[in-house]
Amino acid sequence: MESDAEEETAATPAAAAAAGRLKGSPELTVDADMREMAKTAAWSVSSCKAGNGVAALRDDNLDTYWQSDGAQPHLVNIQFQKKVQLQLVVLYVDFKLDESYTPSKISIRAGDGFHNLKEIKTVELAKPVGWVHIPLSGADPRETFIHTFMLQIAVLSNHLNGRDTHVRQIKIYGPRPNPVSHQPFHFTSREFITYSTIR
Repeated sequence: MESDAEEETAATPAAAAAAGRLKGSPELTVDADMREMAKTAAWSVSSCKAGNGVAALRDDNLDTYWQSDGAQPHLVNIQFQKKVQLQLVVLYVDFKLDESYTPSKISIRAGDGFHNLKEIKTVELAKPVGWVHIPLSGADPRETFIHTFMLQIAVLSNHLNGRDTHVRQIKIYGPRPNPVSHQPFHFTSREFITYSTIR
């Protein structure tokens, strides 16, 4: 049985990330100044079992899942029509239901295309149940987002040495565009946007 401290860490994505191993959160919570970016992107996967393809990652149904059917790493590729700013990747995984199919180590890669993808983050998951928040910011606190044409999510290993993987949902968030036209600065926080015009 988990301790109260472990349950509290699992409930707050930021605290879980600071602890090093992510557990998941029952609620999908993102800042109001972020928007889902991948609705118009081209999605593909390295392999899938019949009936459990890439569409299951985007159907907003936690009962369905993508199931890989091949050698590791298992890849989800998201390609955008133009260069976009991305801040956060959120996955829904469920160790209680999926056990050895649950990812334990994930790599996030970005680039212009398959030819120049670079790893920007690696995270470890500890029997996660729920939404796992993976911020794309770098070590520098001023680097809150990345600019990229393509994002790749690679499942490097699964719990209990499982071969194939289950991921139930993936959401990708970036900053909302600046609502003030002809503004020389691109503000991303609500406080700055509030004071960016003269009335």
